[in-house]
Amino acid sequence: MATRLVQINMKAHDDAALGRFWAEALGWGIDSEGPGVTNLEPVGFTYPDPTAVCIDIIARPEPKTVKNRVHLDLATTSTAHQEELVARLKGLGATLVDVGQGDVPWTVMADPEGNEFCVLEPRPVYRDTGPIAAVVVDCADPREMARFWGEAMDWTLHEVTDDHATMRSAKGVGPYLEFLRTPDTKSGWNRVHLDVRPYPGDDPAAEAARLRSLGATDPGIDQSAIHWTILADPEGNEFCLLTPA
Repeated sequence: MATRLVQINMKAHDDAALGRFWAEALGWGIDSEGPGVTNLEPVGFTYPDPTAVCIDIIARPEPKTVKNRVHLDLATTSTAHQEELVARLKGLGATLVDVGQGDVPWTVMADPEGNEFCVLEPRPVYRDTGPIAAVVVDCADPREMARFWGEAMDWTLHEVTDDHATMRSAKGVGPYLEFLRTPDTKSGWNRVHLDVRPYPGDDPAAEAARLRSLGATDPGIDQSAIHWTILADPEGNEFCLLTPA
């Protein structure tokens, strides 16, 4: 058994408005399962597929109070493309933000609801990822996160050091999942989190038990009204184990 990263879940005060921003930012299509839920995926995409990690935006009333521990890095193909993308995102409502990054070649921004993301300078490693270069998770121990997520999913570990770990779909397509060592500590529940999905025919209860045996924990959230399972990784980051598909 194994899972794979299929989407990120992002909370918002106005899911429709934030969905429109990210659809324009990424050049993706937009849909809705119902009030308070906005789904984004590439145009013509057949879900789930490792060529993309989709985005679900869910309406929630709680305000954003701290820097997100999960964010997106956007890919660019040239310095001119990076400058053009930053300018276009500003026109859509994004702002420049300072999270203590100092003098770096990438640009740190926030979407209209304050969710941080980076517009990267051109890097050859991301030339074929699509608009999202990587989903980045802040952590205290990249090696332990790589150990857990490398066993939780069937993605391939590309690099691991004390400061950084990187993995990607075993098919060598789509964005990377990266773990970045940061001094921040987790505070409250994450407004952006990972959603993973087992493969068709897998037993969700058995998969949840397997993930717990690897170090996942139950975050103490009432799950009586949902058909998926909410767990937390070894550093307490919530994630959802969806039903097989």
